Amino acid sequence: MKEMRLELTRSKARRAAGSVAIVIATLAAILMPVTPAHATYGPDLPVSLTVNSNAGPSIMLAQLTGTLAFDDGNTKFRYALRLCWGSGSYPMPNFYVSVNGSTVFYPGQTGTAPAPSGCQLHLFLYNGEYTHSTTITNITLYVTGGWFYPGNTYNSRTRSVTYDNPYN
Repeated sequence: MKEMRLELTRSKARRAAGSVAIVIATLAAILMPVTPAHATYGPDLPVSLTVNSNAGPSIMLAQLTGTLAFDDGNTKFRYALRLCWGSGSYPMPNFYVSVNGSTVFYPGQTGTAPAPSGCQLHLFLYNGEYTHSTTITNITLYVTGGWFYPGNTYNSRTRSVTYDNPYN
């Protein structure tokens, strides 16, 4: 009889200890900070935007080429872009990015590469990632080039292209 009571006491103690362990494991799982999921990038989208003069002889002023990709978390995009300074243009062209039609972002130049035919000097490289504070619905790339025609009259022209975020 004594052995039976001892066995019952041990069995109750084991069940109680098992229940306490389950409660502790559950609380730990609930209270442990969750590491945020890492967003992944979608496929690279091709970028090709050429700015030509629209007065006087047709001159290629600037060309922006490369790729960009949106992340599936809707707050970032990455870019790998090359800016060609057209051989007949002056001064150097520039470009910027408009996020959601309101925030303006100027990518920083990350390097240069040999210029293909039709470009002055070299290609200007822009590689990076941009994180926005809210959902990115679209981005617009604006490229501006300039030239003189006729004589010393300065002209400039801007062209743009918009990319919608495929994840929203």
